[in-house]
Amino acid sequence: MKPSSPLLSSIAILVLATAFSPLARAEELPVVKVDPKPLPQVAGTLTTFAPVVEKVAPNVVTIATSKMVKRGAQAQNQNPMFNDPMFRRFFGVPDAPEGRGEDEPAQGGRKRKQTMGLGSGVVVSADGHIITNNHVIDGADEILVTVGNEKREYTAKKIGTDPSTDLAILKIEPVTKLQGITFADSDKIRVGDLAIAVGNPFGLTQSVTMGIVSAIGRGGTGITDFENFIQTDASINPGNSGGALVDTEGRLIGINTAIFSRSGGNQGIGFAVPANLARTVMEGLIKDGKVSRGFLGIALQPLSDELAKMFKIENNAGALVASVSEKSPAEKAGVKDGDIIVEVSGKKVEGPRELQLLVAAIAPGTKVDVKVVRDGTEKIVNVELGERPSPSLAVAGTPEKADEPDVLDGVTVAEIDAEARTKFGLPETAKGVVITQIDADSASAEAGLKVGDVIHEINREAITSSKQAVELSEKVKSEKKVLLRVSTKGASRYVVVEHKE
Repeated sequence: MKPSSPLLSSIAILVLATAFSPLARAEELPVVKVDPKPLPQVAGTLTTFAPVVEKVAPNVVTIATSKMVKRGAQAQNQNPMFNDPMFRRFFGVPDAPEGRGEDEPAQGGRKRKQTMGLGSGVVVSADGHIITNNHVIDGADEILVTVGNEKREYTAKKIGTDPSTDLAILKIEPVTKLQGITFADSDKIRVGDLAIAVGNPFGLTQSVTMGIVSAIGRGGTGITDFENFIQTDASINPGNSGGALVDTEGRLIGINTAIFSRSGGNQGIGFAVPANLARTVMEGLIKDGKVSRGFLGIALQPLSDELAKMFKIENNAGALVASVSEKSPAEKAGVKDGDIIVEVSGKKVEGPRELQLLVAAIAPGTKVDVKVVRDGTEKIVNVELGERPSPSLAVAGTPEKADEPDVLDGVTVAEIDAEARTKFGLPETAKGVVITQIDADSASAEAGLKVGDVIHEINREAITSSKQAVELSEKVKSEKKVLLRVSTKGASRYVVVEHKE
């Protein structure tokens, strides 16, 4: 067990946002082009977007991934979004080769290489750094990149991933110097601006569609942990994932990430991660091997009309502190249950999502003024932010081959804090770590473990933290059987998790 994705490790640490193991070395940040000016308003008739496409297309790549799968395994099972009737990621899974089903093993071996699908990516620097979606390359043993309309394929190195924003950074070693896309200031885009999507839907490379920015600041979809999506009606489909959303000057305004669809195809509602957020994540992963986010250590809830009246808050603006974690930055600063947070560093807080985004965007260790309303009176609390732990572990490095899976592969756990107790209905007496994700094909799932179960012991050793759980899983990495003591809704039991060939 080590801090990585389920493919790379046994148990990933999941709490509230993204934190990572430090890299052995820090890479230099790529030189990216940024043009922050807003789009000009030019009178006249626009007859073609060909110059824009010619500028952007060489920077949009095709990403093909594959992995070694066990007998009977299916690549689709790696991502539950494939079967989600509402939210579909844009990762096209090709049909099985004629004459052999997807789960039928290749002849003469226990494992075989299986194509996972095609996605898109965006070249951001001349030296070969590429932004794409984490779900495009998640679980892949091999990542191949084709730049623009070139026929040459490059093997890509995974620099890092950030599941909390569904972003990933790749690096190729190009034969010739690349162009690299120019970033716009995505904070300056407006609803109604024209938007152009470039990607590889259904493997149809270099496809271009146009629409408008339908909305900005979209959240609450459940697609990622940190949501501030650009919504667009530019036609995007499976395979567009990780591709570019650009303005009419060919500047990157977003990375296409998901669509809202009841059919699995385009229905005019697509979501893109804003370019500013993508750039911040990219710089953190390349420079430090992680994305450092500010952390208060509180559980929040929105203000309903009734709650706003009870707490004497106008316009329902603010985030209600439902609980404060012990020894958290918020507790140390004096934030209390029942406080209404209405501002952070002078920026107004409309609700829990806005507060989460504001705090996450501030570097850990920064002292911020938090304005709260307590018993109808405004009060300023100075908080030194901590570093937010990871709800979906971001990792740096090249994928490891899964030739010898750990017995605890496929399980993701989190610390038991105030938010976890509320989310999973855990009693105050619960000690250990809580399962937040579990691979349906894992040995742990076969043993009956589920999301919300609490792991108290691994091989009779008590678990007190996620870090300890990771360390213990490393010790049992080579074992075929592991004894766990777990509880479901307070009922404790012992479970043997066995890795079967």
